[in-house]
Amino acid sequence: MLSAGVIAWIGVVFLAAGLVKGVVGMGLPTVAMGLLAVTMPQAQAAALLLIPSLVTNLWQLLTGPSFGGLCKRLWTMMAGVVLGTVAGAGLLTGTHTALASAGLGAALVLYAIVGLARAGFTTPARHEAWASPLVGVATGLVTGATGVFVIPAVPYLQSLRLGKEDLIQALGLSFTVSTAALAIGLFLTGAFASPTAQLAGSVAALVPALAGMFAGQMLRQRMSVETFRTVFFIGLLALGIYLAGEAAI
Repeated sequence: MLSAGVIAWIGVVFLAAGLVKGVVGMGLPTVAMGLLAVTMPQAQAAALLLIPSLVTNLWQLLTGPSFGGLCKRLWTMMAGVVLGTVAGAGLLTGTHTALASAGLGAALVLYAIVGLARAGFTTPARHEAWASPLVGVATGLVTGATGVFVIPAVPYLQSLRLGKEDLIQALGLSFTVSTAALAIGLFLTGAFASPTAQLAGSVAALVPALAGMFAGQMLRQRMSVETFRTVFFIGLLALGIYLAGEAAI
């Protein structure tokens, strides 16, 4: 049974992770896993993440202004995410996950530096028909290898030059589909030895995560477009450094 101190720490962790997600639209699993690993095994931390990650992504998806339009525009990408993630889910428990995480971290760092230097790229609308499904499959395979949903989905969605709130909602759509697909893939590969373990703790962790996300969304709405852009790329940079550092340990 967890001590009162550990329970309090879990609450603080999910409050902080939700705040980060509310501001930049991503980062809850990464922040939470990094901090929870100080006090518990990674498997236990991952179990706590399940419900907060799914619900906050759904909230991010459903509270935006363009749900129907984004689903229509990005459905081929989402189909690719499902196919790639389910096909590659077994990679997450393979022997090369550290190398995959290091490569993913390096890619994120490079992309964030390019973005902060304002040297980003744009995907013309005429290329979306073939680019979206390819990006979806690639994102799914990376998710299967690392459990992280951001590459190449985040750079691609950002290259579509969506508005601030539309980009946040598109990220929510991608992360929701990725989370659900990864859960299905891991279930099919037999990775869930005890699917109901720590469900109560995961549900309890949802409360501070939602509180943090709500506060983060309020903060984001008060940001200028330029400030949001800077915070967005700094968040990617921090995520990349974290992933590369964890793989090197």
